[in-house]
Amino acid sequence: MPTPRETILAALNARLSALPATALRSEVLPERVPAGGLLILRDGEPGEPEVTLSPLRYHYQHRAEIEAVVQGTARDAAFDTLTASIGAALAADRTLGGLCDWVEAEAPRPVDLPVDGAASLKAAVIPVVLHYTTADPLG
Repeated sequence: MPTPRETILAALNARLSALPATALRSEVLPERVPAGGLLILRDGEPGEPEVTLSPLRYHYQHRAEIEAVVQGTARDAAFDTLTASIGAALAADRTLGGLCDWVEAEAPRPVDLPVDGAASLKAAVIPVVLHYTTADPLG
C-alpha cells in the first residue's frame, strides 16, 4: 500500500498528465521537447514536519517541483499558456480529491536556454507546496 506522500504525488502527476503538455515524473530532460511543452514532476523535499500529540500527527509542507519547458518561436506565449494551465488545474481542486489539506503553486522564475542549431528553450521550476498530515513519517 502506498504511503500518503506517494499517493499525493501520484495524484499531482495525474492532474498534470491531464494537461496538453507531456507530463513525466522524476525523469531526465529528453532530447526533444514536445510541441505542447514538457512538465517534469520532481518529488521534492517534505521538510521538517510540525508534530502534534494525542493523537500523534505529522503535518508536512512538502515542496515538490514542476519543471516546465517549452521550445519554439512563440515560446513566451506557449510558456504563459502552460503555466496558466498548471495554475487552473491546481485551483480546480486544491485538495487533490481530499488527499491533501491544500495545494499551492508558487510563481515560476523563467529562464531562456539557448540550444545549438535549434530554437531556444524557455523553462522554469515551479515550486508546489503540498500541505498534508500523516500518522507516521515513513508510512
